Amino acid sequence: MSDMIRYISKPHPVTGVTNAKLGIWCFLASEVMLFGALFSAYILLRTGATEWPVGADLLNVPLATVNTLILIASSVTIVMSWASLAMKDLSRFRIYMGLTILLACAFLVVKGFEYGAKFEHHHFPNSSTFYAIYYTLTGLHGLHIVGGIVVNLYLLFPGSAMWQTEPERFLGRIECAGLYWHFVDLVWIFLFPVLYLL
Repeated sequence: MSDMIRYISKPHPVTGVTNAKLGIWCFLASEVMLFGALFSAYILLRTGATEWPVGADLLNVPLATVNTLILIASSVTIVMSWASLAMKDLSRFRIYMGLTILLACAFLVVKGFEYGAKFEHHHFPNSSTFYAIYYTLTGLHGLHIVGGIVVNLYLLFPGSAMWQTEPERFLGRIECAGLYWHFVDLVWIFLFPVLYLL
């Protein structure tokens, strides 16, 4: 079947990229529009409000800083997982991809503690406009983290069987997963200062 589908592991002569990479870039463009709309809504709500709380007064900046460091580290580990495969080292790929998944889970655990503290103090999305946009942006980002975990778990376990039959194609899949993961990290890099520091 894969013999009939062209440009799976070789770049298309017109685009210069494989079908998978073109597909992930198109998907990420739609994600940029989604988060761009939400960031625009945040800007309009904030500039239109007569009073707007400072995020640092309401949110846990130290926990968010830890989460930022966790996601930056996970970006490094997913690059190392791809580099390990490029050097034909499947066992090292498994270590780095496993670390990426663990770091992503750690991010969600820390975010869970942060949400839990907010709920204990009765700060829900309907408490204020600030909390509504905070939960919307961070909640959607958290769902993207969960999606990345599911994809990376698949690539780590059943998906890695492709390494034996089509190593070049599998390497391309890891590269696409890495592009998605970097996007998720980049969204947090914008969310952290906008919500927590400004």
